[in-house]
Amino acid sequence: MAKNMQPVLKRCKTLGLSPAVLGYSKETNRNQKQFRRKQSEYALQLNEKQKVKFIYGVLEKQFRAYYEKAARKQGVTGELLLQELERRLDNVAFRMGFANTRREARQLVSHGHFMVNGQRVDIPSYQVKPGDVVSVREKSRSTTKFKTLVEELGKNPVPKWMEKASGAFEAKIVAMPARDDIDYEVAEHLIVELYSK
Repeated sequence: MAKNMQPVLKRCKTLGLSPAVLGYSKETNRNQKQFRRKQSEYALQLNEKQKVKFIYGVLEKQFRAYYEKAARKQGVTGELLLQELERRLDNVAFRMGFANTRREARQLVSHGHFMVNGQRVDIPSYQVKPGDVVSVREKSRSTTKFKTLVEELGKNPVPKWMEKASGAFEAKIVAMPARDDIDYEVAEHLIVELYSK
């Protein structure tokens, strides 16, 4: 399995992204003043694509498959693409507050700490759908990792498309994620333009 080993803060600076979007509280202490020449249309499109890929921890082949799946559906392709990425199980675990970053959530999912509708799922790219109940396994709830997370659960608000009781180890997916639920700035139409060339 390929994985992205780039330094997070350096990559965030390159993409013009706040590390807080990824769950990191640390800011870069390097000089922020850089004078760059005007970017071409292609560079802007590529930058947006790389930003979204980096946020969700998806490599090119998988990202392209998500785009093609979104393009086949009825509706706005860019919003459907973001919806597909938001429905990934590792992202859902991050949004529920059971991981500090999406990378950590991906590792927890692949180690088998989460269940969907009572079945253990260890595939980070598993797509949840409305009506699914995502929960932490009974065996995992007693670990120190999840015990400390339960104390911090109330700090991060859960998106509107999830329903979660405070202090609970499970959440129900009540709707499909909407464009308003995306908490970072992205111009998804540029990604669509890039792929439709």
